[in-house]
Amino acid sequence: MSGPYVIRGSVSLPEAELMWRFSRSSGPGGQHVNTSDSQVELRFDLAATDALPEVWKGRALERLASRLVDGVVSVRASEHRSQWRNREMAATRLAALLAEATAPPPKPRRATKVPRGINERRLRNKKQRSETKRGRSGQGWG
Repeated sequence: MSGPYVIRGSVSLPEAELMWRFSRSSGPGGQHVNTSDSQVELRFDLAATDALPEVWKGRALERLASRLVDGVVSVRASEHRSQWRNREMAATRLAALLAEATAPPPKPRRATKVPRGINERRLRNKKQRSETKRGRSGQGWG
């Protein structure tokens, strides 16, 4: 494993709280596939962790509610043939998921008034287009 997986700032995933499970990956792979447990499932107990600040933890529990099973979030990786690369992938995915879930909510949009010039320009263009189309009718030609 390559070092701590940083969520944001100085907060990172504690290695002691990560639960790893390995199983055989599905799909083709030849003779090697029947003997190696390369699929990785990484579980992190979000409800019981002390690694995250309380505000972040609450935000993550709320946003990841549909993914949690008894307060535990789970990530799976089986893209690579090597277990080590799948471990890296799963840990990176979990860190990214937690970073997104703990991000502060976006600032609310302040409603602004449409400038008068823009509105007048739009109406002027509309009128001009209308005149162009009206000129295409055959009336008055003859």
